[in-house]
Amino acid sequence: MPTMRDPTTLAQDLVAAMSLLTRLPLPNHTPKGAGAAWAWPVVGLVVGALAALAGWLTQGLGPGVAAGVVLTAQAMLTGAMHEDGLADTADGLWGGWTRARRLEIMKDSHIGSYGVLALVLVTLIRWSALTALVAGGHWAAVIAAAALSRVPMAVIMAMLPNARNNGLSHGVGRPASGTAVVAVALGLAIASLSVGPIATLQAALLAALPCAALALIARARIGGQTGDILGAAQQLAEAALLASLAATLP
Repeated sequence: MPTMRDPTTLAQDLVAAMSLLTRLPLPNHTPKGAGAAWAWPVVGLVVGALAALAGWLTQGLGPGVAAGVVLTAQAMLTGAMHEDGLADTADGLWGGWTRARRLEIMKDSHIGSYGVLALVLVTLIRWSALTALVAGGHWAAVIAAAALSRVPMAVIMAMLPNARNNGLSHGVGRPASGTAVVAVALGLAIASLSVGPIATLQAALLAALPCAALALIARARIGGQTGDILGAAQQLAEAALLASLAATLP
């Protein structure tokens, strides 16, 4: 991460991170690679805040509808890139018998049975937890989960090599360990300010479990990470974070 004495580089990193992870209209900027990964939790903060606002405006229609609006807003803001990664990851890791075949399946734009099931089940968990949080008025939890769920992407990118020599993740590059550490600290800070440090720590520990399992499986089955693996990590982390916060917040 650049120092605070370099505001121009900080701004470039933020714009680059937003451009990579959202569909928001942004000005022309200098391309940045994995060095901007520290700012991914900030992207989550923005996405979560906008989605929470959309849900808050529709809460009069009931918690379930408002939760659905939050999910819809998130998908629109990100182009559903993380959901797409989850589906491709499920199809690839479980639909192929060799490393080459798994990577081929993950690159295919078609969706299979594993992908459908993964999308349905993970989205159902997210919607159920969001419904409970909306009913309790915990709109800040939406922001906390959105920010903290972008952290595993930076960590997995720093820990695992890219599984192929092309694709989005390969093009972005591999962040330094220090960049990933800053992303972790920033994600935890945003979440702690949103829902408190204790709830944040509990949720973060729970979210680390499926993400660690995914990273181990990806390393064993395809030799590393891809953009799809990173998207799946975000979705699994967000589902776990929302479920934990729904269970612990009063």
